Amino acid sequence: MRTKLNGILTLFLALTIQISFAQEKTLTGNVTDQDGLPLPGVNIVVNGTSNGTQTDFDGNYSIVVSEGQVLVFTYLGLRTTNRTVGSANTINVQMDVDAQALEEVVLVGFGQTSKARLTDNVASIASEQINEIPVPSLQSTLVGKAAGVQITQINGRGEAGIQVRVRGVSTITGSQEPLYVVDGIPIINTDESVNDSPINPLIGINPDDIESIEILKDASSAAIYGARGTNGVVLITTKKGKQGKTTVSLRSSYGVSRATNTREWLNTEEYVELFTEAGLNEGFTEDDVAGFFNIFAENEEDWRDGLVDTDWQDLALVDGEVQDIGVSVSGGNEKTRFFISTGYNKTNTIIRGNRIERYSLRANFDHNVSDRFKIGINSTISKTQISRLSNDNAFATPLQAIAQIPFTRPYTDDGVTPNDGALYYNFLFQEFNADHDANVWRNILNLFGEYQITDNLRFRTEIGYDLNNQVEERFFGSLTEFASTNGFADANSVQNEKYVLNNYFTYDNTFGSVDLNVVGGMSFEQDNRDLQFVEGQDFPSDALQTLNSAGEIVGGGSSRTFFNFLSYFGRANATIFGKYLLKASVRVDGSSRFGEDKRYGTFPAFSGGWIVSEENFLKGNRTLSNLKLRASWGLTGNAEIDNFASRTLLGSRTYNQSPGLSITQLGDPELSWEETTQTNFGIDLGFFSNRITASLDYYTKITDGILLDVPVPSTSGVETVVRNSGELENKGLEFVLDTKNIINDKFTWSTSFNIAKNENEVTSLPNDADIISGQNIAREGEPIASFFLVEYAGVDPANGDALFVRNTLLPDGSRDRSTTNNFGEASRVIAGNPFPEVIAGLTNNFTFANFDASFTFQGQWGASIYNNGGRFQSASADFFDNQSRDQLQRWQQPGDITDVPQVRLFGGNGTQASTRYLDEADFIRLRNLTVGYTFPSKITDKLNIQRLRLYFTGVNLLTFTDYNSWDPEATADFNADNSLAAGIEFYSAPPAKTFTFGFNLDF
Repeated sequence: MRTKLNGILTLFLALTIQISFAQEKTLTGNVTDQDGLPLPGVNIVVNGTSNGTQTDFDGNYSIVVSEGQVLVFTYLGLRTTNRTVGSANTINVQMDVDAQALEEVVLVGFGQTSKARLTDNVASIASEQINEIPVPSLQSTLVGKAAGVQITQINGRGEAGIQVRVRGVSTITGSQEPLYVVDGIPIINTDESVNDSPINPLIGINPDDIESIEILKDASSAAIYGARGTNGVVLITTKKGKQGKTTVSLRSSYGVSRATNTREWLNTEEYVELFTEAGLNEGFTEDDVAGFFNIFAENEEDWRDGLVDTDWQDLALVDGEVQDIGVSVSGGNEKTRFFISTGYNKTNTIIRGNRIERYSLRANFDHNVSDRFKIGINSTISKTQISRLSNDNAFATPLQAIAQIPFTRPYTDDGVTPNDGALYYNFLFQEFNADHDANVWRNILNLFGEYQITDNLRFRTEIGYDLNNQVEERFFGSLTEFASTNGFADANSVQNEKYVLNNYFTYDNTFGSVDLNVVGGMSFEQDNRDLQFVEGQDFPSDALQTLNSAGEIVGGGSSRTFFNFLSYFGRANATIFGKYLLKASVRVDGSSRFGEDKRYGTFPAFSGGWIVSEENFLKGNRTLSNLKLRASWGLTGNAEIDNFASRTLLGSRTYNQSPGLSITQLGDPELSWEETTQTNFGIDLGFFSNRITASLDYYTKITDGILLDVPVPSTSGVETVVRNSGELENKGLEFVLDTKNIINDKFTWSTSFNIAKNENEVTSLPNDADIISGQNIAREGEPIASFFLVEYAGVDPANGDALFVRNTLLPDGSRDRSTTNNFGEASRVIAGNPFPEVIAGLTNNFTFANFDASFTFQGQWGASIYNNGGRFQSASADFFDNQSRDQLQRWQQPGDITDVPQVRLFGGNGTQASTRYLDEADFIRLRNLTVGYTFPSKITDKLNIQRLRLYFTGVNLLTFTDYNSWDPEATADFNADNSLAAGIEFYSAPPAKTFTFGFNLDF
């Protein structure tokens, strides 16, 4: 009986297992978009389980399922699609555009909205547009991608500061940089360099961790950030995990680089010819000139027979390399999602001695505690090691080596030790007997919790922390410029940390034909900065390079400072009948930086829109698929000034060895932020089911209360006081055109074009007085930082003298256009604008079978650049600096027609600051080019991998310009933070041209 029962049970169990296995099967299919094109990366999940997968590059998928289960297909920007598994073994899906899904695409401050309902001017850049661009800085990946946003790397150094200008310059003395917000947390953007050569504060952020970037350009979008919105706001969203199959991604690339441009300098034969002639022209004999040459030559044969012909530029600009490796893991289920990534970047730049290594780790998690409560963390930590250089205004910086004489040997006979007999300090000692290293630790953390109080109301709290810890150490050995002190060293340590607390409510509801969204909350920020430094000299050995070994500590100190913001904000959006759009926002900011009488400021904004294409007379039109009119007005501020600019400060003084205090700064209790009023009018167009889309915007930005140093009576103990006392205006046009040129199964081609024109004018200054800074001027009625120079008039054909236009004012208000060879008789005039009037970007994307390609051109027009080093580089042989080869075209005899004056050693013939060294900075650059190949699924499936792609990327491959120096964008790094010294070049290294090969591998 027992045996029979066991047999029945065994048979029943076998039958159950067989039926169970019979219900499971492998389902395959293909997913396409509304145009029938394959969709890679679609998330496919069995509803209610963690079983999931993603489509491959061709839109194909495969998943084990059972009949009756429901597959959920999701893709950003497309309508979520459900399919029930039946008896068929194939399910193909076509996904359609979903307006609701598009709401996740455009992020705004403290929320999100759909592009269709957007009434502001916001530029959106997806991760696909910035991936695989081999540059160490996040900002550089955005070049040419957003209308009205000018992004410039100061020079070719890897860590070099990045200047980002959104719709022009709106300040004279304050910061020109936008506010950066990472995952909802405003972050530190302060340069902590010790030598006036800026370090990009965002260099620790790994661009491969970025999901999307939104740039808030008009006041209506930026006013939610109040006192810091004038220069625009950059919202950075990092990648998050998605429900579905866990994906492991590996990326790696390697590239080589060289300077985008090199200049031609005199070789030894040309140098001897030119300078011998220059000496004779000034009354020296050939023996006198030979005596000069012998000072800088090891042997007379070196210059007389041309035995030595050193290319100093070739020593300064070297071949570089870029290596990038990253691994990420992402996935999750209905309860928990995660994204973890690590990255390594090593960049040996094109400038000798300049290197960067960055290590980064990111971990983003979010978890549904319940149906109503969600928590999460977004965190990153990075370490960046930088081998640095002196700033552009130092002979120790490599590019100033081009001033050295070509017949001077760079090294001694051993070929290793630098030669100390050069005309100027030999920069090679910096590599041989000195070090300048910086270590930057960056930690950005955001903890959040979100509770759905009701179906319409939710509350979110965010706690943010940002740490920027930078240590710079310098050592100069006994063979360097500090030989007289037996070496010198210093150490500088900065700890800058920010705490952020955001609390806000979001209310969404529909009342009949009105969709309402309301956000309201508060924010608190505390920014602390501690600095310690020490310096010493007299080292017993060059091998002992830390300050513990210094025989004498010659300086040191520490400081501690802080500032904070307390803010309240609110915003309401209303959509009426799906076509009438209204928005209003307000932010009240309180800042410790400003006067006690002006501690708080209010920043309102309003905008509206009309979706005309939703009206009955246009709805369903096959040609004009979208027509929206927009208008906005708002008030923003610029609070980026010194922490205690509004207060009277005392400094310690010592007299007769007795300590005391004296006034160092006179305060102003009414000191307030610079305020910018901005108006924007826009139109959005779509044609042929939005296959062609365009937008056109016109804006005006008026900034008043500009912070300036205003003179005060000397009896106050100081010369100036900071006050709100200036005004300037920006106005311009922006145009964006996106087209899907060709769409079919085999070939696709899309284009994105943007162009912007901006005009800047200073409209008011204290007492109508000019503000002059070197070759630049701020003058009412002119662009800020206009070039203010004597006008160069060429060369007198009769005698080779440099000529200048007098430009003195005549009684009738005109200017005297006669010329003179006396520089002192000529008046300075407005000669150019350092900021471009027009900037543009053009991107094309292609796919053909498994190949893909893209390229971006950028360009600018209307700017000028002044080569302040030209007074030494192209100076008619005034001193012994090597000269640019165009000086060979000098005047030599009566009747010669040329722009190069007669060469005169120590003669100063045309070397004064004039428009001789001012040039147009127009250019068009092939910013990046990428070509890739993705292996078909029939190959990757056999290798058990999801995706394999090989690619080539080039950066700065071509530059078209008439500028005759290194690069029209490269400017002096020591002027980077000075708005009134814009557009000045001084031995500034060009950017790198980079060729990179890499691969992407997904499991």
